[in-house]
Amino acid sequence: MKLKQALAATAALACVSGAYAQSANTFYVTTGWFHFAPQDSSDPLKIDSAGGRPVNLAIPNTGASVGSSDTLGLSLGYFITDHIATEAELGIPPKFDLSGGGSFSQFGKVGEARLWSPALLLKYYFNTPEAKFRPYAGIGFTYVWFTDAKITNPTFEQGVLGGPTSVSTDRSWAPVFNVGFNYNFTKHWFAGFSLSYIPVSVIATFDTTVANQLGTQRRSEAKIHLNPLVTFLKVGYNF
Repeated sequence: MKLKQALAATAALACVSGAYAQSANTFYVTTGWFHFAPQDSSDPLKIDSAGGRPVNLAIPNTGASVGSSDTLGLSLGYFITDHIATEAELGIPPKFDLSGGGSFSQFGKVGEARLWSPALLLKYYFNTPEAKFRPYAGIGFTYVWFTDAKITNPTFEQGVLGGPTSVSTDRSWAPVFNVGFNYNFTKHWFAGFSLSYIPVSVIATFDTTVANQLGTQRRSEAKIHLNPLVTFLKVGYNF
């Protein structure tokens, strides 16, 4: 009888200690490594205006490409129910290299910029809150913009753009499609991995002072389709 009671108590303790905190009204925080892998393409470089006069001339067989980048990430989340959670993802803005495409590929790297893309996600978690392995699928949105954009290749700046050039980019909203999983080690600690796809394009505008034309201003632009795949390898803590 005592043996049965001891076994029952042990089983009850195991159930309590095996319970995980990814259930309704639970907050969690994660940190880890973001990897951005643009699935990029671009439209040809287009000259919009010169000396204040419209031009609207696209230069055939030209373009640009964006390299991959890594950065430290952070997310904050809250389980609304046992299966539905909302999460904000942030990260240190990664720096991307901009390279020439088409006939511009001979120039290699032509510029760089930092990407800001905070995201808000709504996730559905499969399996029960007590399960160690919890896959999920999510959808959300992000606001994308660049800072510190500049031309770093003097040969490209002088030979193609025609002189000293400043760079600006537009800002845009974009959807985020997300899948991943968490693995719970204890009631509080877990690790996870996620993959996101963000269909987004950005227009880079180049304002050039053409030195050999008495300071004539020329504006050109390049539309780049980024469409990055973003992976996030993380560790987290449930409160």
